[in-house]
Amino acid sequence: TLPYTVENARFTTLRLYTNHPPCGPKRGHGALQPRFAFETHLDKMATELGLEPARVRRKQIVSPGTKTANGLQVTSVGLEQCIEEVLLESGYAAKRGRLPPGRGIGLATSVYMCGALHGIYPDDLPHSGVQLQIDRSGRVTIFSGTADVGQGSSHMLATIVAERLGIDVNLCRVVEGDTDLCPVDLGSYSSRVTFMAGNAALQAADRLRATIATVVAQHLDSDADTLVFRQGHITNGQASVDWKSAVRLAEAATGTLGSSGSYRPANTGKAFKRNAIGPSPAYSFTAQVAEVQVDMESGMVVVDKIWCAHDLGRVLHPEIAEGQIEGCVYMGVGEALFEEQTYLDGQMRTPSMLEYRVPTIFDTPEIHSIVVESHDPGGPFGAKEVGEGPQLATVPAITNAIFDATGCWLHNPPFTPDKVLRALQGHRPLNQKPLPPDRPTKRSN
Repeated sequence: TLPYTVENARFTTLRLYTNHPPCGPKRGHGALQPRFAFETHLDKMATELGLEPARVRRKQIVSPGTKTANGLQVTSVGLEQCIEEVLLESGYAAKRGRLPPGRGIGLATSVYMCGALHGIYPDDLPHSGVQLQIDRSGRVTIFSGTADVGQGSSHMLATIVAERLGIDVNLCRVVEGDTDLCPVDLGSYSSRVTFMAGNAALQAADRLRATIATVVAQHLDSDADTLVFRQGHITNGQASVDWKSAVRLAEAATGTLGSSGSYRPANTGKAFKRNAIGPSPAYSFTAQVAEVQVDMESGMVVVDKIWCAHDLGRVLHPEIAEGQIEGCVYMGVGEALFEEQTYLDGQMRTPSMLEYRVPTIFDTPEIHSIVVESHDPGGPFGAKEVGEGPQLATVPAITNAIFDATGCWLHNPPFTPDKVLRALQGHRPLNQKPLPPDRPTKRSN
């Protein structure tokens, strides 16, 4: 039901057994398909009622502290600002319904989890654990069962620990994914690592910080609560101890330095039987605007620009966050225009990357990434996910833009030229497309 206020919900689902190859997980798996249907339906409804799609969405945004009809607890919401940012940056209001024939602009929003509230194992054990070890040189080793698959989770862990201890991130070394050495982590899925492993790392860093602060406070004849850890020094405002000296003082006083932290989300109950995946400790929100060109003779669709604003709670690393947004949008463009598994007489027609088309750099639109911070109360330093959520709005934003360009609704991505042509050939003249009554008709044919 998110990201909108829906008081009642009902769904019917059917599981099918086929002879197709088994599926595997992919960015945003399970959430892309319903989001595409929901956002396209919302634009259809607004168009039929003569309403502005952006205004309809903004009036229905869920509020922080809401518990949804299907039992999801919402903690922080930055969607209003996300929508505002993409509308302003793209010039959506001035363009929608006013661009030349074959050009259009579309809006879509989305929501995504920050890890599953109910673990993949039915027990009460932590979902993530982190152990820290400090040697006498001041170097911090972080042991975590997380799997960095390119998303930057190792750097995230080092950033959180370094920030809490007031040291340079280069002093932190991460040992991850080694089940012989590291505490258990449930895995890199459902955008859970920053929220869950990040909280475990923060707890471990806080415990280590408290140990060191107690010893340094005695050395400086100060109160431990007044000490500031910053730029490799621990200071009370008048005197300070450098990080390496502080570590040696603490080890001399307490013995070998180490700590551990863990995270398990609070149990908010289950609205459904079995092990529902939807409930999460927090949710990220996204708004996207896509601007497209449609060749009315060939049916070819080109995405010119996409503006994507993502509410990630608090940004921990701006460059990584921007890269994640761009990666999500890129993959969304692939799903919207190119990527498809097709079969002929039971045989897959796209068995390799030669036949299975993904966007090249020439097919990738100009992407404008916008980071929106809402500061989630449960996230590490207020952070939420950014690894999967931005992708969910890409396909419906492109679909809605194609409608604005052609007056045709497309329901079956990818929107290849043959599908677009069939839709154009079976559609009424473009100048008969219904538009909001307060908007001038943009096409005269």
